[in-house]
Amino acid sequence: MRRTVSAVGSASAERVWQRYVRTACWPVWAPQIRAVKAEAELRAGMRGRVVPLVGPGVDFLVEAVDHEARTWSWRVRVGPVRMRLWHAVRDRAPFGAETELRIDGPAAVVLVYAPLARLALRRLVSPGNGERSC
Repeated sequence: MRRTVSAVGSASAERVWQRYVRTACWPVWAPQIRAVKAEAELRAGMRGRVVPLVGPGVDFLVEAVDHEARTWSWRVRVGPVRMRLWHAVRDRAPFGAETELRIDGPAAVVLVYAPLARLALRRLVSPGNGERSC
């Protein structure tokens, strides 16, 4: 099943992109993530693990990163469950950013994950989040 979620906010597209690129920032805007065990910055071929607030760790492989287009994709795996996620960040006139996420995977997992992803995206495009470095 494929589901697309998006959010618009007043943070600049460059700031939103940097929040994606720096893996240490993910727990700041994604409330379902406790920690990320990976390199400091996204790159194609990077492997790592997301440590959620609840449940088992999620292994991932970053498939592609396009800094100019501000897009990236990754595959995630928890046991037998596999999903593919594609992210994009765009400028939003007259200011701010829009972020989009396409989620492909088993219907039950996609339907449960989509609302969490939407909340995370809203936080991602908001100007604050309590940490100046993210």
